[in-house]
Amino acid sequence: MWTSIALGLIAQDTEALASQEPEVQSEEDFVAHYLDMLQANVIEWGANLLIALLIFLIGKRIVAGVAQGLRTLMARAKLDAILVNFLGSIAHGLLMLFVVVAAVRQLGIDTSSMVALIGAAGLALGFALQDSLGNFASGVLLILFRPFTTGNYVEAGGVAGTVEKITIFTTVMRTGDNREIIVPNSAIFGDTITNYSTRATRRIDMVFGIGYGDDLQLAKTTLMEILNADDRVLKDPEPSVAVAELADSCVNLKVRPWVKTDDYWSTLSDITEKVKLTFDEKGISIPYPTQDVNVQQS
Repeated sequence: MWTSIALGLIAQDTEALASQEPEVQSEEDFVAHYLDMLQANVIEWGANLLIALLIFLIGKRIVAGVAQGLRTLMARAKLDAILVNFLGSIAHGLLMLFVVVAAVRQLGIDTSSMVALIGAAGLALGFALQDSLGNFASGVLLILFRPFTTGNYVEAGGVAGTVEKITIFTTVMRTGDNREIIVPNSAIFGDTITNYSTRATRRIDMVFGIGYGDDLQLAKTTLMEILNADDRVLKDPEPSVAVAELADSCVNLKVRPWVKTDDYWSTLSDITEKVKLTFDEKGISIPYPTQDVNVQQS
């Protein structure tokens, strides 16, 4: 009796399995069945990969167009060129992040875990790159407060040069001998900034020494004539020539003309040369440092 019951159960299970799965009658049918399954999966995966690739490529072009449009709008609003490039770069990076997430999601990857992973990685990088984040924050403050702009000649961060651009982490400067200097933004924002290009005019401070035996009034008159003869020297404010000090071996005269900022260096060199030549013609000496030594014999 127990044997009959067992045989009956086996028969029922066999019928149930037969109703759920197709009966494979030959080796050719078995191979064809699994080839069809593989082909269907490959087609589905390939289609998702193609769509993800299209999302990335099309999204990349759209992001580039949107970022360029933002730059154009900010430029029309007459914002600073450094600010335009800075904000445009940030907008481009954020939009591209959304495009990448959308493309990855099309592949069937859980983007929520991906976003959480990006957040955790960002937190870890934040602790590891504190200096870089400080440079980033300093760059944002430099952009907002704008102590200088492109083309200004400044002293900042221990160097002097013409500002070419401000990036997210650094400021690029060019020296007078055409060297490129890259300075961290935190070094600039945390230090004294001297901008020589902000004002339209600058004063040249020069000191010339004459001998104690020379005619003081003649020297002052000669210096003033040299200043008035130079067209680059401004009439307002007026240039000045005055006695600075009675030094050990000479009388120092301070000469202070005002010029346009762009004419500063050329005027300084030309006037210095002109003073030397004119003093030589008029017999006004520029004495060397001297020292009297008295020797007493016992």
